[in-house]
Amino acid sequence: MSAEFPVVRLPGVYRPQGDTRLLARALRGAGLPRGGHALDLFTGSGALALAAARAGAARVTAVDISRTAALSAWLTCRLGGVPAEVRRGDFADVLAGRTFDLVLANPPYVPAPPGLRPHAAWDAGPDGREVLDRLCAVLPGLLRPRGVALIVHSALACGESTVTALRTMGLKAAVVDRDSIPFGPVLRGRQDWLRRTGLLEPGRDTEDLVVIRGDRVRP
Repeated sequence: MSAEFPVVRLPGVYRPQGDTRLLARALRGAGLPRGGHALDLFTGSGALALAAARAGAARVTAVDISRTAALSAWLTCRLGGVPAEVRRGDFADVLAGRTFDLVLANPPYVPAPPGLRPHAAWDAGPDGREVLDRLCAVLPGLLRPRGVALIVHSALACGESTVTALRTMGLKAAVVDRDSIPFGPVLRGRQDWLRRTGLLEPGRDTEDLVVIRGDRVRP
């Protein structure tokens, strides 16, 4: 992983892992034109900001609500030779009125039991869609004409709901890549709760990840 994503990751910042690799793979296979302005939402360590630059983006903006993550991404991009603009704050606030040719997003998507103190990097409410639904609502406004969005999340948070939400907002949307990975520590620790709620089938110990692509085909 370190060879693929040579990142600076300060304590508490999300580590590039299976979902990061899958989104980077989908980006490489997307056939996007070079030279545009890319946005890396929920940037964490900045790994996908680097991937966007390597894929041909002429400008990169990275956003995270965590101050430590924003600093990690800034350091990662500087050490990687990418003069990215790094912003800290809630994506719906700090990006108001701005548009991009490419939006990459690896948002928090792990379903979390009620009453749990959420971890900002991965927990997203009882159905895993607390952040995803907000993202889908504002995403069309972040895309320029012919702009493309690539979102990765667990199938536990219902990829079909993301596709439907993006189509409702006027984007052309579909699942374009997927992978299955072993449970990490977070899901292992709450698999009994996930089974009781019906989000996880009995006996399953792998997590399906999906990448949803949304294209702005209307002016």
